[in-house]
Amino acid sequence: MGIFSTILAKIFPSDHPANTEAPAASGGASAPAAAPAGASLPPVDVEAILAAKQASSGQTLNWKTSIVDLMKLLGLDSSLAARKTLAGELGYTGNTDDSAAMNIWLHKAVMTKLAENGGKVPDDLKN
Repeated sequence: MGIFSTILAKIFPSDHPANTEAPAASGGASAPAAAPAGASLPPVDVEAILAAKQASSGQTLNWKTSIVDLMKLLGLDSSLAARKTLAGELGYTGNTDDSAAMNIWLHKAVMTKLAENGGKVPDDLKN
């Protein structure tokens, strides 16, 4: 399981198509299958779930703009090596040694991919 798949699993319900099929990713990976007819699942409110996780964590994390804080909130390894791995999974083509630029790109890419997989993500978190 890749890092992005783990992010999906930490935010989306276990029966959500994003967790039962291969997540949408760049590079031609398969997208999740559509839910069966009549089994339409409501979009997952990513912002509400993350805000609730932060409230219960007791930590002050800026997950709305920081990929490091987002990963910490989800209990994931937020090291540079882990972020470089995530960047590779999501198709980052920039210089991974420029961690500031990579981190900004990663946060936007993760939020965009969450939306592509059925998450309700405010536009200001994707852009």
